Amino acid sequence: MLLSGPQVIVLAYDGLCTFEFGIAYEVFGLPRPEMGANWYRFAVCGIEPGPLRAAGGLTVTVDSDLGILDDADLIVVPGWRAIDAPVPEPLVAALQAAHRRGTRIMSLCSGVAVLAASGLLRDRRATTHWRYVSSIGERYPDISLDASVLYMDEGSLLTAAGSAAGIDLCLHVVRGDFGTEAANSVARRLVVPPHREGGQAQFISTPVPQAREGIRLGPLLEWMRARLDEEQPISLLAGRAGMSMRTFQRGFEATTGASVGEWLLKERLRHARELLEKELAISLDDIAVASGFGTLATMRHHFRKRLGTSPSAYRRSFCE
Repeated sequence: MLLSGPQVIVLAYDGLCTFEFGIAYEVFGLPRPEMGANWYRFAVCGIEPGPLRAAGGLTVTVDSDLGILDDADLIVVPGWRAIDAPVPEPLVAALQAAHRRGTRIMSLCSGVAVLAASGLLRDRRATTHWRYVSSIGERYPDISLDASVLYMDEGSLLTAAGSAAGIDLCLHVVRGDFGTEAANSVARRLVVPPHREGGQAQFISTPVPQAREGIRLGPLLEWMRARLDEEQPISLLAGRAGMSMRTFQRGFEATTGASVGEWLLKERLRHARELLEKELAISLDDIAVASGFGTLATMRHHFRKRLGTSPSAYRRSFCE
């Protein structure tokens, strides 16, 4: 079947991230005769002479170069070879020209580094894997980065968080181009939900860095972690630390970067997530008590506010 739909072009480069590349091919390049003749056309663009090395020990040979980007309706940038690796000037110029033509440009995971280096995200909102937010933010302070979402759609510029969030963004694009039924069909073939609840905040690990734990407070923090289901008033904690309440609060924030209440909330969320992931036989009510929330309603409130999901949805995501 000769296809006539939007032209999707995925970049290939030395050090290619094969997982993100595979996501783009699976959604946009896999033959789908059930979708009809107006489904996506797919091509690969080599940004440099080959053969190209790819993650996993593969070698990739690409026939087309940057010239084919002139015909693109959507350009996909897989995760970049390194978050601080320079972006070749010819690629920067090609992406800038494509953007001026109104071509949609999408990055997956660390591919945001390419869009950032091209200046396309200046004064725009974007996302990437939570591990890279700080690094990208330091290099490009004019980008408004959001580490809590799975993807960001800024019209002609789209960015995805971690690698698997690329699936969510690709399905979002299909939904916008061809409707919900088409996106659901692709999702069923991928055996993934057509729309995931929540954002990447639910996957961020936030333990207190050991290097920052003071000599006096380190043992206390472990004591607090072991008793998350108990009340922990500041007066009790300051007494155990051998400090006045004012000195303790100041020292606690300097050591952990958070107030006592904020630190306890994060630790209780972390503990609840661990129980939801591993202890299928424990009820949600018992997890709420064991984590120090007291009631399921309170735990549900904090999951919604901080993680953008519910305890039951979180459990399904990890345990089904």
